[in-house]
Amino acid sequence: MTVSRVVNGNSNVRPATRDLVMRAVRELNYTPNPAARQLAAAPGMRIALIFTNPSTAYLSELVVGALRGASRAAVQLVVEAWDPSDVEAERTAARALARSVAGVILPPPLGESEAVVSELAEAGVPTVAIASGRSRDEISCVRIDDYRASHEMTAYLLSLGHRRIGFIQGDPNQTASGRRLEGYRSALDAAGIAFDPKLVEQGYFTYRSGLEAAERLLARRYAPTAIFASNDDMAAAAVSVAHRRGLDVPRDLSVVGFDDSSAATTVWPELTTIRQPIASMADSAIDTLLRGIRRGDRETRLVVDHVVAHELVRRDSVAPPAQARKKR
Repeated sequence: MTVSRVVNGNSNVRPATRDLVMRAVRELNYTPNPAARQLAAAPGMRIALIFTNPSTAYLSELVVGALRGASRAAVQLVVEAWDPSDVEAERTAARALARSVAGVILPPPLGESEAVVSELAEAGVPTVAIASGRSRDEISCVRIDDYRASHEMTAYLLSLGHRRIGFIQGDPNQTASGRRLEGYRSALDAAGIAFDPKLVEQGYFTYRSGLEAAERLLARRYAPTAIFASNDDMAAAAVSVAHRRGLDVPRDLSVVGFDDSSAATTVWPELTTIRQPIASMADSAIDTLLRGIRRGDRETRLVVDHVVAHELVRRDSVAPPAQARKKR
């Protein structure tokens, strides 16, 4: 209370006490957070959503959800794009951001940037990572169980008779990518099918990387009968490559994705996919932030790991492989 009076220029403080406080302020290089001063009045609160994700479909879902949550809570949402290629620039930007907002939402891959997370945690700014593949000690997370979802999708393809299932990995800078690969491998193992590394290609969650990965998979002498892409953009690219090669989806090749973004329903046939409720997750991130902000105790910040439910959405991009259809 005394520090607050000094910093805010209240005259009701003894001179000796004021000098002591100001000396500590100088030694600690303390800068008041203007957003924190307005926590009692929600309309003055600013929450930042920082993004670098290359998927327009994913980003639009994210922003819609965050805007919905911000509108309901009557807070101001600040949306910024950062360049993920310069770690030191990220660190500097995070340090500056901590002085101007009350909370931060970090979608992938920023939620796993050690530079960004450490700066925000050190500043005591409540932060929520969305769609990370794991929980963290420093910040809160809103995510699905990527391992379980991927296992479920692979098991579904196996149940239809597919045995050569190609897999397109996501960007290696995101833990969700690794968890999805692990889920794919565990489902194969549970079915008694040996993992074949030649059926796995690297992607980067972009349409272009999906094109290149699908081309490599389908050029193999023993091509897969199904392709599981780690997001819908890459799955849509796989459908495009199949069509270009004269393959019918799903009669000749089944294709499935992940996220259930708008990309899943703008291709033909529409994609079977894992629904990750991105908009709802962003909305929940706002609620989680507000709970942390209103605690007002930056030394014992609230850290939450909120795992939301996913759903396997069946559409027209999947069918049993030709050999299995003949047996039936």
